[in-house]
This record gives sequence, C-alpha cells and structure tokens, in this order.
Amino acid sequence: MNKEKVFVSAYACEPNKGSEIGVGWNWVIQMSKEFELWVLTRKSNQLNIENWLNRQNEQYDIHFVYYDMPKVLRFWKKGLRGVRTYYTLWQMLTNRIVKETMQKNDIQIYHLLTYGNSLWKASRYGMKQFFVWGPTGGVDLIPRRFAAYYGVKFRVREMIRTLVIHTLPINLGFQKRCRNANLILCKSDSMFEAIPQQHRHKAKIFTDCAVNEELLQENIVEERDTIRYVTVGRLDAWRNFDVLIEAFCKAYQKNPKIRLEIVGEGRDENRLKSLIRIRKMEDVIDMHGQVSMEEYYALMRNADVVVNSSYKEGAVTMAFDSMAMGKPLIGIETGGYTKNFTEKSSMILPRGERKELIEELSKAIILMTDRERRLQMSKETYKIACENTWDKKGKEICREILEAYRQ
Repeated sequence: MNKEKVFVSAYACEPNKGSEIGVGWNWVIQMSKEFELWVLTRKSNQLNIENWLNRQNEQYDIHFVYYDMPKVLRFWKKGLRGVRTYYTLWQMLTNRIVKETMQKNDIQIYHLLTYGNSLWKASRYGMKQFFVWGPTGGVDLIPRRFAAYYGVKFRVREMIRTLVIHTLPINLGFQKRCRNANLILCKSDSMFEAIPQQHRHKAKIFTDCAVNEELLQENIVEERDTIRYVTVGRLDAWRNFDVLIEAFCKAYQKNPKIRLEIVGEGRDENRLKSLIRIRKMEDVIDMHGQVSMEEYYALMRNADVVVNSSYKEGAVTMAFDSMAMGKPLIGIETGGYTKNFTEKSSMILPRGERKELIEELSKAIILMTDRERRLQMSKETYKIACENTWDKKGKEICREILEAYRQ
C-alpha cells in the first residue's frame, strides 16, 4: 500500500533533545508510520539525526533535507539570540527547496510543524498546497500586572508582543496563513479564538506534546524528611519563576521541610537570583542552570512534585515528562496542555491577580507535602500517562491530517 507523501518544515527537529526540538523529532517519527516524509530542517541537526538513524534496526520512511545559511551570513546568531530573524530568512531562502522537492516527488501536502509560532512565516509555495499548520500558538498575552515586575527589556518586549497580537486582524501574513491553511492545529484556546471566525471551522485544539514511552514508570512515593519540588524551563520572565519563588517563600514559612530546584538558563537569571538572595532563600532554592538530559531526568525522577508556573502555554515537555514518571503536577490553567491533566492527577490553578496567584500557589505547595495526597495523585497520573503516549498521539496526528486531506 502506497503511503501519502508529506513535506514537513521542521526547523527545530533533533533526537535526544527536550522542548520544541524534541517535539519536532517525535512528531516526525510518528508521522512516518503513516506517511512518506520529506523533512526540511537545519543542517546543524544533520550529524545528530544521522547518528541516531544509523543506530536503529528499524527503517524510517523519512527523507531529510538540510539547509543553513552560510556562516558569513549568520555570524550574528548565537543560540536563541536572533532566532526569529534567522528563522524568517531561513523560511524565505528555503522556499525554492520546498517547491523543487514537492514538485519533483509529487507531494501535495505541506506541513509547517516547527517553530509553532503563528506570528512567524511559512513557505510561500507550501501555503499554496494542502497546508497543515501547527500545532501553532504564540498569541497568549501576559497581563500588565505581571509584566510590571519584569526587567525593562522584558517589559518592552511584552508591550511589543501585546501590540502585535492586538493587531492580528490587520496582520496580512497571519491572515494569509489562516486563509490558506486547510487544517490548523491550535496549541491553546487563545490560539483557536485568534483564528478569524470564517476560518475557525478548519481549526482544532491540539496539544503538541505527548508522553515518551521510555520514561513510563509508576512513581514510588517515599516518606521523606524533605519534599523536593522541581521546575524546568528557559529563564524568561513570562514563565513566572518570580511568582513561584514568592509563593515558595510563603510556603516555607509554614513548612521548612520543602526545597525548590529550578533547572534552566536565560536572560532573567540574574533577577531571579537576586530575588532569592533578598529573600535569604539560597539554602532552600537551588538554581541548577542548564543541565544535560541525563541530569534533567535524574532531577525529575528524584522530585516529589513538579511545578509549571508559566502563565501561558510553555514548559509542556516537562509537564508530560512529569506525567510519564507519575509525578503530581502543580500548574496554571493555559487552555492548552492542561486539558490532558485531571483534578485527581494535578493541581491546576486558575489565572488571576498576581497576589492571588502567589497565595494559591503557596497553598498548593503546602497541600502537596501530604504524602497520601501525592500517592493518590501519582497513581492517577500514571493511568493518564498510559493514555497519552507518543504512539497514541501519533495515530491521532495521522488521522487528523488524513481526514482533512480526504474531505
């Protein structure tokens, strides 16, 4: 039986990585079970991809196409610095590759997978084919009452983002992508609501992450003298690490047997360290910086509770890894990934005023010190994890695309 052919634009796609890069990789692997894929990604990902494929016994129906701009034209890009500009140029310069590859191989379906930001460009040629867009997002807003606590650069950046999002109805690029898309996979309710009414029938709420089967394990809830809370993510202001620190300080006053571990690096690091120092919590809150995947998994397995304090859709991979390991989760309602968790497996707090959120987060931290509560939540979390694996997610991905294509 011949498979349908799909061209996938996956700028961020690499094995054995977390965050969006890992999501891109897992998504592609799952799609290859149903489709024959041509995957366009960065050339800097090539060595890791080929090494991984060479170690596998199974053959994957994937043809990788690699492209990076010459070094002389990307000297200014370092890590995530300048990524939006680079990504925009990358999409523009690879449009010819998309067109030639799709025409040469008679490919009708174009899927813009990563980056999953609806404000960023897509291939001009790809959008004119059967266009699958997403999972995409990037339209969640941070309330001014939260942004007021950010550093100057983050406040300015958030003001610009807010302006851009409020002007989506007259954003020609966004409107064109909505019009051309045949299937729009939305990461959150806010993304769904941002789609113009006349195109909303093509949109579905669709989380971009799932549980890694290799991590699946029932959690042994031990009786400990110290309860360990872990949170992971890039240290950007919008992820609310400052709110979590404030809440943890309040909780510590009621129960000094708790510890918080923050994993990640980013531009907000100095502000967060200063906040911890001012609160005299250096012995209670550890900042690990960037760690290897092995260290990350070790910290997660040793955690009693995982916390995702992001006010908008973010740190989703960490949330699903916590699910895989049977760890109770404390999170904030985002209208996206939180739909995969239940009241019995997590404590998902409503959005609200900053002061109220700190208070509610502090209460949740204290409630999670109860071993029996953690034990019951862990059991429920493991059950949910078994229903949210990448294998099951892959079947759902392929079904959505095929049903839309064959309509």
